[in-house]
Amino acid sequence: MKTFDLPSPIQSITVEEQHFYLKRDDLIDPDFSGNKARKFYYFLQNEFPDVHKLISYGSSQSNAMYSLSVLAKMKGWEFEYRVDHIAEHLKTHPHGNYKAALEHGMQIAEKRWSEAEEHPRGVLFIEEGGRAKEAEYGVKILAEEILQWKEEHGLEALNVFLPSGTGTTALFLQKHLLPDHVYTTPCVGDAHYLKTQFSALEKNEKLHPVIVSPEKKYHFGKLYKENYKIWLKLQQQTGVEFDLLYDPIGWRVLLAHPEIFSTPTLYIHQGGLLGNESMLPRYQRKYG
Repeated sequence: MKTFDLPSPIQSITVEEQHFYLKRDDLIDPDFSGNKARKFYYFLQNEFPDVHKLISYGSSQSNAMYSLSVLAKMKGWEFEYRVDHIAEHLKTHPHGNYKAALEHGMQIAEKRWSEAEEHPRGVLFIEEGGRAKEAEYGVKILAEEILQWKEEHGLEALNVFLPSGTGTTALFLQKHLLPDHVYTTPCVGDAHYLKTQFSALEKNEKLHPVIVSPEKKYHFGKLYKENYKIWLKLQQQTGVEFDLLYDPIGWRVLLAHPEIFSTPTLYIHQGGLLGNESMLPRYQRKYG
């Protein structure tokens, strides 16, 4: 049975002369960094004797794709992953999550996933990014860690902030952290998309996190100079490496909303640093 280094540490940091707390979920495990450790904890801790194959889908450099490839290898399952498109450069020069997942036995196909497709017997299907009700199992443990730390430090109130893809982690965190507030920002799609993802897992809107939208829409995986600049600044000011896809948007939104951090605020570092292996060279070539 897989064991993680829990609870993950919480440290004090200063960003742009503002004080924050940082939950270092990126330090939990190299293969299940950050929210993937939380989302897939249920599947790691339980046995599935009738399963022989795992199927999922998403982008060709997905953090979830890599973690699922490790999960399947540990369980002795086949792993099939579907993507809409794989860039020719990535096919000929594998790197990052894509390369690592292939090395763990991933079978990848450029084939759209159909919601109507039936799941054959013996196949475990996990939706894109780990959006599943089973994710609540691990995220609840994260909430319990935060609540214990909050009590130990005598904090009467706490705001929690994290950027979202499917929003699964933010949703289940809010459910188990009430009456404290969880704030999140969409990094894939917009607020409407994120709300739809919340509702698919939890109909009660009183249990939904607060969505704070960026000032403009970001196209997932595209390079933005302002995101690169804040990423470099975060590293200089905190000594911590953040993910290049989600964290720059998250921090820029948080810093633009001082009403959030007027209450002690905990930012959750959700890992995903293996993806920097592909993103950082692209930024360096474009911006230096």
